[in-house]
Amino acid sequence: MKKLLILISGRGSNMEALLAANLPAQFVAVIANRPDAAGLDTARQAGIPAQCIDHRAFANRDAFDDALKQAIDAYAPDLVILAGFMRVLGQSFVEHFRGRLMNIHPSLLPAFPGLHTHRKAIAMGCKLAGATVHFVTPDLDCGPIVIQAAVPVLENDTEHTLSARVLVEEHRIYPQAIRWFCEDRLKLLADGTVQLLQPSQVSDSAMIVPPLGA
Repeated sequence: MKKLLILISGRGSNMEALLAANLPAQFVAVIANRPDAAGLDTARQAGIPAQCIDHRAFANRDAFDDALKQAIDAYAPDLVILAGFMRVLGQSFVEHFRGRLMNIHPSLLPAFPGLHTHRKAIAMGCKLAGATVHFVTPDLDCGPIVIQAAVPVLENDTEHTLSARVLVEEHRIYPQAIRWFCEDRLKLLADGTVQLLQPSQVSDSAMIVPPLGA
């Protein structure tokens, strides 16, 4: 059984979706970078060890990354899951967890990396928006894509209404991606692409994950 560790900064709605998904895995810990992150209480109520490593207590990004890495390694997780973790992680940290660090981003990457994705999609006149699950690499929001889901951008959409519609899809595709990982169906190749195995397939006949859809 895979061991999963979740990083959060706030309420952790994607974390809640993962906890409710009945995944074939053990959640070994939840770590937040903010002491007021509501998701910490959610984790404790679920019987999951939860702790805060406050980024403001460290002199620089590297010191925080080192402390976070040590805390994670103590649990020896198979996968570290970013679920609304609002800190940019440095190259050394990301490389340490290469192939074991996954994120969900509220846009159809490579469009609109970073913040304010829904505002940007509306401003650019996009007809589709969505969410992307990807493996994390040192380049922000540029890692290999595991799965995406799209929603229409409506004529009267605001950031709030579009965000709410995309969030429904986030809660659907993130558990799916983690389930594939737990079932050993995901493979991150040396060339930076992702392969998804069907249950009956072996690795040399894997197919590439489609960029859109579940």
